Amino acid sequence: MIIGSNILFSENLPSTNLHAVQLIKNNDIPEGTIIYTNYQLAGRGQMGNKWESEDGKNLLISIVLFPSMINPSDQFAISMAISLGICDFLKRHIPVCRIKWPNDIYVNNDKIAGLLIENSIMGDHIENTIAGIGLNINQVRFLSSAPNPVSLRMITGKEYDLNTCLYQLADDLDKRYKQLISGKLIQLKEDYISNLYRLGEWCNYRDKDGFILGRIKSTSEYGNLMIETESGIINEYSFKEVDFIL
Repeated sequence: MIIGSNILFSENLPSTNLHAVQLIKNNDIPEGTIIYTNYQLAGRGQMGNKWESEDGKNLLISIVLFPSMINPSDQFAISMAISLGICDFLKRHIPVCRIKWPNDIYVNNDKIAGLLIENSIMGDHIENTIAGIGLNINQVRFLSSAPNPVSLRMITGKEYDLNTCLYQLADDLDKRYKQLISGKLIQLKEDYISNLYRLGEWCNYRDKDGFILGRIKSTSEYGNLMIETESGIINEYSFKEVDFIL
């Protein structure tokens, strides 16, 4: 096992990703180390958004990886592998979940997990990756302005043991990471695309030119989202260039 071979727990941290950065700087930390906490004082999501999580209710982790064999041009494959690992874990407990491009995890139209991946690139290789995951397990009340949070407990009505969930998640992430580092990028991409939220469905989006009706077709070689419009034109978007209209 790579992911989960070393688990470091703290009762609370400002941010698991920031703590991981400090550990990498100051220690010889093994690959696959999971930093795990019950509560983040300053948990972060994409683009600096705050991640809400009630103390001791959810999984808040960061994983330290050294994927030096992955070309920086293929770095989106890391996001695909981690997103799929989270989905594999959730499918142990619920029938269906989807990846809202690039790496939010949805059940129906509600967000159950978020992922913040930070790659440190040195020259022509990835020096290290920190994959931060917030996964809603037992929380049932959300107080922030986030429009659509959901948890496993809200979906199933069951309460979950967080340590059991952590080891299950680590096992599923480890399998996907090994798939990545063994070079099975085509299979990863096929699995990622097949799990995309709204794949092939005609839905509303907004880009720099306004509202469009389109359907998700795939992702590009570098992970950009490809949406076909009613006129048959396929637009390609990088992160934050298109909004999903719920």
